[in-house]
Amino acid sequence: MSAPDEIRSVETESAEIAAARAKVRRRRSIALGVALALFALTFYVLTIIKMGPALFDRAL
Repeated sequence: MSAPDEIRSVETESAEIAAARAKVRRRRSIALGVALALFALTFYVLTIIKMGPALFDRAL
């Protein structure tokens, strides 16, 4: 257990720090979204390539 003299005061974030953190978080979210989209697109393209050109010559 901590003694009363060891209790630290809670510092509040300034508006600039909060805005900077939100900006960094938004950039990271956008980067993750783009990476996920590229990952999905890669699997889609590789699947089409693996099926080959005969995929489009089949009878419906």
